[in-house]
Amino acid sequence: MRYFFSTGEASGEFSAVLLARALRARDPEAQFEGIGASRMREEGVRLWRDHTGWASMGVVAAIPRIPRLLVQMWRTALHIAHVRPDLVVLVDFGAFNVRLAETLREHLHYEGPILYLYPPSAWLDSVRTARAVSRWTTPVTAFAHQEAFYRSLGLPIAYFGHPLLGEYHERAARPAPARDAGCVALLPGSRGGELSRHIPVLLQALATLRERRPRVRATIAVADRRFDRAVVSAIRTARVPELRIEHGVRDALVDADAAWVASGTAVLETLLLGVPAIALYVVSPFVIWYGRRMQRRIYGGRFITLPNLVVQEEIVEEYLQEKATPEALAAAMDRLLEDPQRMREKLARFRVALGSEEALERCADFAFGLARGISGSIP
Repeated sequence: MRYFFSTGEASGEFSAVLLARALRARDPEAQFEGIGASRMREEGVRLWRDHTGWASMGVVAAIPRIPRLLVQMWRTALHIAHVRPDLVVLVDFGAFNVRLAETLREHLHYEGPILYLYPPSAWLDSVRTARAVSRWTTPVTAFAHQEAFYRSLGLPIAYFGHPLLGEYHERAARPAPARDAGCVALLPGSRGGELSRHIPVLLQALATLRERRPRVRATIAVADRRFDRAVVSAIRTARVPELRIEHGVRDALVDADAAWVASGTAVLETLLLGVPAIALYVVSPFVIWYGRRMQRRIYGGRFITLPNLVVQEEIVEEYLQEKATPEALAAAMDRLLEDPQRMREKLARFRVALGSEEALERCADFAFGLARGISGSIP
């Protein structure tokens, strides 16, 4: 079978890699092509296009990218229509992938199966988007509430649970570190803009925390090695000693008692590993209005961090925009290190809310069936 994956950022690429591995277990001769970056390339996926630099936060930040992405979307649609893979898999990145699906179906009259993993508007309940996604693709959601929304509209959607759940095993409970010590992970995000806004405040927060805990150790996760030099430069400028750079969330969290995490998929990964976390997110002044508007629309603006949204309670403390000060972040981390187990009961409820640990395997079975043309119905 031949598969084409379309992703637009690091989190979607990671999910594509996991699904590709599961599909390869069912189909050892499977051939993979798609839009991704280094993770997909390392997994043996032939890159049709590299998506580095495609993702953005907010309408204003996206405007300069629109012409380039529109060209890439048309080139990708024409390529897919020409090579006709057995299955097209769209992963998140709605601004690009919804338009790609529309172009394939409405303009190129493409009839091959298209699976949409993590369809957009998971937290905004957009009727228009849901109808479009269902018309052009076979959607597979990671969240029970999105399945319920589609079903309420009479639209088909598959739900097996969150595909990442079975890939992360919660570590054993750890005692609180010594009052003047501990190990903290800094997860500032994967996009260039996130790094430029989050790294300075996190480095200052770490310096402030070390005034309270002189022996605290720290690691920082860099998702893309292209940013290594910029991160090293920021560390030197901030004069923060003994900060180890790791590549990837798991490696940064190996010894961590707790973590500061930019709101996004990394918060999900951190909690699934059983590491207590504090979430932060800062957007540029040009997109503050967009972020505020989105926050108000997402379940009344109570939360923006995924675990909190899933269970509709504050599992993870959120420090957003002007509240994400070094002093506030350091104080919150100090409290968390004093009692890192206070989140444990909430973490258990969060895992249950994400569904079955076999979600990835069931999703792979479903996708494999679509590719073979023998499983077109949604369970």
